[in-house]
Amino acid sequence: MERVVALSGLAPHERGIVRSLQGGRGFVSRMAALGFTVGAPVVMVHNYGRGPVIVLMRDCRIALGRGEAGKVLVQREENGSGPENR
Repeated sequence: MERVVALSGLAPHERGIVRSLQGGRGFVSRMAALGFTVGAPVVMVHNYGRGPVIVLMRDCRIALGRGEAGKVLVQREENGSGPENR
């Protein structure tokens, strides 16, 4: 069963794989420039339930607004904890 959720739905330290981007051409282009491409792994660093989220992607920390994070769909990985953020 594929567990696909919005990026903003991941808990801190949870891992996911980018599955799709739900937005217009400008949004998809901006996300691709930041490294958000289909198949790219991502780790949630900070998600307080409001305000921006901070994710770790390709060895870079990236802050996204909650609206943007809601348009990035990711598949949750079974083992969501990573040593990067402990």
